[in-house]
Amino acid sequence: MQTVQQTELSGIELVSRGKVRDMYAVDEDKLLIVTTDRMSAFDVILPDPIPGKGIVLNQLTLFWMDRFADLVSNHTLNADASSYPAFLAPHAEQLRGRSVLARRAQPLPIECIVRGYLSGSGWKDYQRTGTVCGHSLPEGLRESQQLPEPLFTPSTKAEIGDHDENITLSQASDLVGADRMAQVQSLSLQMYSRARDYARQCGIIIADTKFEFGLIDDELVLIDEVLTPDSSRFWPEEQYTLGQGQPSFDKQYLRDWLTGSGWNKQAPGPALPPDVIAQTRDKYHQAYTLLTGETLALPDLSS
Repeated sequence: MQTVQQTELSGIELVSRGKVRDMYAVDEDKLLIVTTDRMSAFDVILPDPIPGKGIVLNQLTLFWMDRFADLVSNHTLNADASSYPAFLAPHAEQLRGRSVLARRAQPLPIECIVRGYLSGSGWKDYQRTGTVCGHSLPEGLRESQQLPEPLFTPSTKAEIGDHDENITLSQASDLVGADRMAQVQSLSLQMYSRARDYARQCGIIIADTKFEFGLIDDELVLIDEVLTPDSSRFWPEEQYTLGQGQPSFDKQYLRDWLTGSGWNKQAPGPALPPDVIAQTRDKYHQAYTLLTGETLALPDLSS
C-alpha cells in the first residue's frame, strides 16, 4: 500500500484538484473521486503528506453516508476499486480504499456548518460580540461549552488559498434560494444531532462539523466528505474539561503545532517532522476506530 500525495492517472481527464481530492471524468454522468494524503491547514497545502490519511477520510465518509441514507441520498455509486470500469484497472492499487465512483452533482455554493459547542472561531466571535455568526447566545458561556441548541452557520466556499467567509442565513438564502436553504439547514441539523448522539456512545464529542450538498436533476444529495477529522472537531469525551481548549482526534493538533512553529500561515507551509506526521495519522485513525469499531490497513510511514 502506497502513500498518495497526488494522482496522475494517464489517459483520464482530470476535472479538478482540490486541497485533498483529485476528481476525474469517468463519463458524462460519473466522476472518480480520489482522496489523497495531502494535508492542508489554514487554507495552505502543506509539503508533506500524512500517509493513509485519505483512506481514513474516504472510509469514514462512506460510514456516515450509509448511516444517513434514510435522511438524504448521496452521490456515491461504488467504492470497490476492484470492480471499477476496466480502464481504471491499471490504477487499482493507487485507488484502493481511497476512492469512489460518484454521480456528477452541481455543488451548492455554500458550506453547511453546524456548531454544537463553543470553540474555534465561534468562541472568538462570542468573546467579542456575544454572538456566533449572528446567533445571539446567553451571557456567561465558557470555552468548549455545549450550546443550548446546535447552530447552523453557513459559509462561502473559497477557492484554494482563499478563506471561507461566514455568511448570514439571509445571504445563504440569496445564494441557493430560501426553500433550498431551509432544506439544507434542516438536514444538517438532523445529521449533526444523530452523529453527535452516536459518537458520544463511542467516547467522542463532535463539537462542530461541515456538510456539503449538490443537486442532481434538482434532487438534493450529500457530497464530498462527511464528519471526518478534516471537516470536524472530535474531542475525547473522557478528557473533556469545560473552560479551555480540548485535546482532539482531528486537525487541531497539527494546527497547534504549526502555530507554535512560528509559521506565518502563508504559502509555502513548513516541513512536518516525522513525529508530527505520525501523531496526526494516529489521531485520525483512532477517531475512525472509535467510531466504527474497525481498524484500517494504512501505508507505512516511511512509504
